[in-house]
Amino acid sequence: MADGLLDSQTLAQPTPERVPVRVATGPGSPAQASLAPPANGQLNLGEMTAGIPLGVAPAPTSLGYRLAKRTLDFVVAAVGLSVFLPVIGVLVLLTRLDSPGPAIFRQTRVGYRGRPFTFYKFRTMYVDAKERFPDLYAYQYTEDEWRELFYKLPDDPRLTPFGRRLRKTTLDELPNLFNVLRGQMSLVGPRPELPEYARYYTTEQIVKFSVPSGVTGLAQTSGRGMLPVQEQIAADVEYVRRRSFWFDLVLLARTVKMVVLRIGAF
Repeated sequence: MADGLLDSQTLAQPTPERVPVRVATGPGSPAQASLAPPANGQLNLGEMTAGIPLGVAPAPTSLGYRLAKRTLDFVVAAVGLSVFLPVIGVLVLLTRLDSPGPAIFRQTRVGYRGRPFTFYKFRTMYVDAKERFPDLYAYQYTEDEWRELFYKLPDDPRLTPFGRRLRKTTLDELPNLFNVLRGQMSLVGPRPELPEYARYYTTEQIVKFSVPSGVTGLAQTSGRGMLPVQEQIAADVEYVRRRSFWFDLVLLARTVKMVVLRIGAF
């Protein structure tokens, strides 16, 4: 199975309690039995949303909305990368000077229609964080642990000194614009997920993968890191139901406020 690819046949057969999204995460990851993915390496949206209760599956959007959204994504990403190029250069230098390792962090994430893609951001953790703190990479949760889990730790020991300060500014997310430019993400949408977390999603939560993932979204403008995983996923699903070009503009404006005031950033 391709790394990080959701198993559409598993999604099409929900159980009453939980639908584990079967995700292959490479050697050493928790074992998950899975069926073969589609031959073209992508999921069919109809298969993906099969079994989702009526009223939960997203309503189709107009061609005009999709074109306007993609145009906005491309223009803002291109202009943003051009304007922030000097800042990006400085951050690359400071990240390299702060600790050994590459300045850009690459990670497999699950995005639109369950497709895996390489997610870019500035590295804020030590390169050997996994070896130093293996327990934080076990990704094995009980029902209660998953219900109370947070994406970020307030005093994460894996963060480098500069990485800790960089996260508070949200500038570590600037490389996300490369993902937007390449069409792997949108400016606004549900946050792409770690494959190790995606397998815990319920039937209703899977709907967040039916629209393009975003750099920011309803979850990021509703508390960001202060919200537990379950509340962030709920906000992502709510965005899918409410999405429109106007709503995207509202969320972008809210994002500017959140970043400037550093709300929920740590």
